[in-house]
Amino acid sequence: AAGSCRRRRLAPLNEDNGRFLLLAALIAAYLSAGATVFSALESPSEAAAQLRWNRTLHNFSRIFNISLPELRAFLRSYEAAMAAGIRVDALRPRWDFPGAFYFVGTVVSTIGFGMTTPATVAGKVFLIIYGLFGCAGTILFFNLFLERIISLLAFIMKACHERQLRRSGLLPPNFQRGPAMSGVGSLVGWKPSVYHVMLILGIFAITLSCCASAMYTAVEGWNYIDSLYYCFVTFSTIGFGDLVSSQNAVYQNQGLYRFGNFIFILMGVCCIYSLFNVISIVIKQVLNWVLKKFECRCCPKCHKSSARLGRRNAITPGARLRRRNISMDADGQHDSDTEGRRLSGEMISMRELTASNKVSLAILQKQLSETANGYPRNVCINTRQNGFSAGVGALAIMNNRLAETSDSR
Repeated sequence: AAGSCRRRRLAPLNEDNGRFLLLAALIAAYLSAGATVFSALESPSEAAAQLRWNRTLHNFSRIFNISLPELRAFLRSYEAAMAAGIRVDALRPRWDFPGAFYFVGTVVSTIGFGMTTPATVAGKVFLIIYGLFGCAGTILFFNLFLERIISLLAFIMKACHERQLRRSGLLPPNFQRGPAMSGVGSLVGWKPSVYHVMLILGIFAITLSCCASAMYTAVEGWNYIDSLYYCFVTFSTIGFGDLVSSQNAVYQNQGLYRFGNFIFILMGVCCIYSLFNVISIVIKQVLNWVLKKFECRCCPKCHKSSARLGRRNAITPGARLRRRNISMDADGQHDSDTEGRRLSGEMISMRELTASNKVSLAILQKQLSETANGYPRNVCINTRQNGFSAGVGALAIMNNRLAETSDSR
């Protein structure tokens, strides 16, 4: 039991590593399953196409009295022309301003269709530098979009929740948001469920893809399934390049179509990016559920030790102060000094610093920086209890904004 307890003292670190290794194993299994399915589906078609191509080459060589090496050399020249953007049918210029703008859009969004690529050394060098800053800035834009769409959905869903409470009689008819909200127990700490957010984003993504596919079917002449396939490949920034929109030289209502194509791609990429990040929360919940099945259940003492350790390693400076304020508010008593420190945004006291001897220095620096800048975030760092640490990037944006990532779960 003592050995297991010692191992349990590293539970937070082992839990993160275990989640990472479990996810890596699941991704490897997912890749293997996908490779098996696609190999079974596409390999016969590839073999048949290769057979038809060889038969066509031999027939062409025999009919026109051209040797196979000469014919293959000609085809290699044609492949080089295709890499430079030359096609048999008339297409729009690739490197005029609209074509170049379309190209840089696929670069910074990481779609990368591949139908247009720089052929000069100077162009390739500039692409490396340009893509470095462009992709970073676009990822920041996607994260800011994610933050705003989550906040907007949370606001709308909370308003709907309040309306339901009014209808059920749990809220007074003259209830207004503000300080009075703290007295309404059914709204304190309420956050939207990640499943509801995922459902809304999924419906919006499907609607957007269906509308865009209808436009591509009518304008590009693709069938509807190919249009849906193109929308997913483009919106998810996979960008195979086998189907690319807005490549013909002339379209009917060309300006309107190119504007609509730009809006659909922009909204689609932002929506799918947000949906992917919300789905990642669900995947992380599944990983946490699997890890809980392997938790140490040797003795109650082990669980108490792990609980104390989790609180100690994920301590939120000011937590004791907030708990004391909550109890005093319940008794109707208010200490002016404590209330003043709480309202001033102070997050760290020397008493708490000496009590939590293993508080991460990085957490302290982050909280001190936020306090100094005047915007301390009241995000509880104790979210490790439900497997959602603060994280970085999109996970940090969604941390404590959804019900499944809150410390109360």
